[in-house]
Amino acid sequence: MPSSSNMSSFSSSLLLMSSLQLGLLLCSSLLQLAVAKEQYHEFVVQEASVTRLCRNRSIMTVNGQFPGPTVEINEGDSLIVRVTNRGRYNVTVHWHGVRQMRTGWADGPEYVTQCPIRPGGSYTYRFTVGGQEGTLWWHAHSSWLRATVYGALIIRPRAGVAAYPFKTPAREIPILLGEWWDMNPIDVVRTATRTGAAPNVSDALTVNGQPGDLYGSCSSKDTATFAVKSGETSLVRFINAALNTELFVSIAGHSMTVVGADASYTKPYSTTVLMIAPGQTTDVLVTFDQPPGKYYLAARAYASAQGVPFDNTTTTAIFQYDGGAGSSPSMPTLPAYNDTAAATAFTTSLRGLRRAELPSQVDESLFFTVGVGLFNCSSGETCGGPNNTRFAASINNVSFVLPSTVSILQAHYSQQSEQQGVFTADFPANPPVEFDYTAQNVSRALWQPVPGTKVYKLKYGAAVQVVLQGTNIFAGENHPIHIHGYDFYILAQGFGNFNAAKDGLLFNLDDPPMRNTVAVPVNGWAVIRFVADNPGVWLMHCHLDVHITWGLAMAFLVEDGVGELQSLQAPPPDLPIC
Repeated sequence: MPSSSNMSSFSSSLLLMSSLQLGLLLCSSLLQLAVAKEQYHEFVVQEASVTRLCRNRSIMTVNGQFPGPTVEINEGDSLIVRVTNRGRYNVTVHWHGVRQMRTGWADGPEYVTQCPIRPGGSYTYRFTVGGQEGTLWWHAHSSWLRATVYGALIIRPRAGVAAYPFKTPAREIPILLGEWWDMNPIDVVRTATRTGAAPNVSDALTVNGQPGDLYGSCSSKDTATFAVKSGETSLVRFINAALNTELFVSIAGHSMTVVGADASYTKPYSTTVLMIAPGQTTDVLVTFDQPPGKYYLAARAYASAQGVPFDNTTTTAIFQYDGGAGSSPSMPTLPAYNDTAAATAFTTSLRGLRRAELPSQVDESLFFTVGVGLFNCSSGETCGGPNNTRFAASINNVSFVLPSTVSILQAHYSQQSEQQGVFTADFPANPPVEFDYTAQNVSRALWQPVPGTKVYKLKYGAAVQVVLQGTNIFAGENHPIHIHGYDFYILAQGFGNFNAAKDGLLFNLDDPPMRNTVAVPVNGWAVIRFVADNPGVWLMHCHLDVHITWGLAMAFLVEDGVGELQSLQAPPPDLPIC
């Protein structure tokens, strides 16, 4: 048996060790607190003159830049962004993919979480980005202003780039993919809305605002070019900021290793082709190990809907090695426009880096049909849709209508009753009629949805599972569905009609990818799951802007939980009024 003096010494050692551990823990906590910072930015929405495709045009920008300024932060940082509207249209800014924990007033979709900022007005967005690392982005969420009002939001680890779960890259390259219209995008959508027709497709696709040199001599001198060095590995951050086009992306002669998507890390996955839907981001590592020269990055449409017009052009940028200035660029081979197999191979290969934290049971099991339909034209009216109709879109046969006198979140917070007509809380948990959703000839009786401003209520902390079922009404299509205020796990996806007994066996409950935008396969389905731990009103919609214009949206109303930390914050004093 040890002596009392030894015991005393042993106890003292334990006490000293405990004190040291406690001190280290406190120092670590203080260091984390110290590293998190508050950033202030001024965004001025204003017109600027740019030249694209041989034409000079005035476009809406932020701070005169197109694309807009890149915001770079560390995880845990708080952002204060004062947006001043010096343009001629109402505007809001959405921080795409940011969880906005209890700060729904900063989310940005017009008439959902705020009234728009009127010309001459301003509004300050305040929020903290916690628990997310990788690439997100910001964009206007008012009409079609996001055609030119968008930029990157880069979130690095709090401890710096050495904390990446992969080897620190030599450099980082943000790439924003977009669309360009030769006319004012607001005029494009207003003309289509007036007649009920489909809007004109874009005239070009872009990389960092430039169409690239396949559009003729007008674009070649302004093609985006990225300097690289032989043997270096770069982190390339892709953002699909296009309004209506899902994109295949490839780099000539080079493989890409996917390491993140929608600001969530993934298991490394090597591929030569990416499929990125509007709203989605993808982080890849590229080792520039080819002979010195020039290599095209190229992107063109994945067009899943049969017989529907799309922008069939190809945008390019150039990766240029040191010493490779004199060579002609090599061009990658891209999949065919309608290559659904290539799109599926990419999206289904993504896996979460770590084991998923899935709830053990589901409290809310929802089944949502998503698709495009038609409204009958009013008597005596001439409409621009097929057979004198107006295009419409819906979820569970409800075509979403935005309010105009107050936002849904304001109405909810002030406890305005349903009788005041802002919204109703009766969004259906299932489609009103069961049918063969992906049949070749869906009955015309099912083509016309019902307009409404409806939300689905969720209790705080509820585990929610949603089956997103594509339909073949009018035309089946791959729909990128985005949920504001939440990340979610994609448990499975497939084709045809979802069958719970059979398809439930396909669920990946170990390492499903976590995303904020899921591409629901053409004439197929996807199953997502999340926990409703963020109180507020959160829009869910198709990120093809033509579809949200037609009503392919709904909103979740997540009730407050218990106490201040589970409750929506009070609205800021400068919240715009309608």
